[in-house]
Amino acid sequence: MKSSHRVIVNSTAVVLILGLSGCSGMTTREKDTAIGAGAGAVAGAVLTGGVIGTGVGAAVGGVIGNEVGKGEK
Repeated sequence: MKSSHRVIVNSTAVVLILGLSGCSGMTTREKDTAIGAGAGAVAGAVLTGGVIGTGVGAAVGGVIGNEVGKGEK
């Protein structure tokens, strides 16, 4: 089980890094939302080790990132 958990975490990290490379045309708020969603997905995967936890973490992280991005112009 630990090897599949490691694969999920590593895959999520690679997708996050590659996804952030495509953020050059985004606004600061959109970047904050994407970063929050990625970080939340990684945290959800680490804490729960499941797909549902990863999805919930991504959703919560995206909302938090979006709220953080509101104050920046």
